[in-house]
Amino acid sequence: MQSLISLFNAALLAILIQNSIFERALGPNILIYASRKKEQVIGFSLMITYVTTLSSILAWVLDSFLSHLSFFSILMPVLYILVISFIYILSLVLVWRFLPKLFGKIKTYVHVSVFNCSVLGALFLNAQFGGDIAQYIGFGIGTGAGFFLAGYLLYIAHPRLNSELVPAAFRGLPITLVYVGVISLALYAFAGYATR
Repeated sequence: MQSLISLFNAALLAILIQNSIFERALGPNILIYASRKKEQVIGFSLMITYVTTLSSILAWVLDSFLSHLSFFSILMPVLYILVISFIYILSLVLVWRFLPKLFGKIKTYVHVSVFNCSVLGALFLNAQFGGDIAQYIGFGIGTGAGFFLAGYLLYIAHPRLNSELVPAAFRGLPITLVYVGVISLALYAFAGYATR
């Protein structure tokens, strides 16, 4: 039981500190768009988790078989984009065919949540850090969980960031970017404290 609690704490710490939005600035534009409504935060997070997890599995297969090639680093971006595109098209066709009501709900933002830099960046970071398939899958799930955490933090701050208390010149996107920067700095400080 104690090892399960320490594993949970390590996962939560990794989601906070290694957050792809706050630490590496992967996908903040999608996050700002998604954070306007709670349903969008959940929907985007689920789509990103789904795509990054499946893409990570396929990327692990590609990395395992092709990483020994001298030109793999040149070929890697194209292969990863093809992997994401394959998952996107296959998933859309299956949902359109078997779940038409769900397709009607997700068709407005599915392409934005799939084709963004947080999904592609997760695959590049997987390739950079390497590891076995469990680490690739964990990183895919962690990217989605980190996106949800970042989106939820922006969602709960959205009313205050757009209130009358904020000067008109800073209201909206400028104060949101300042808010994201402050959270990023706080997490960097937390990361430095946690690694001591």
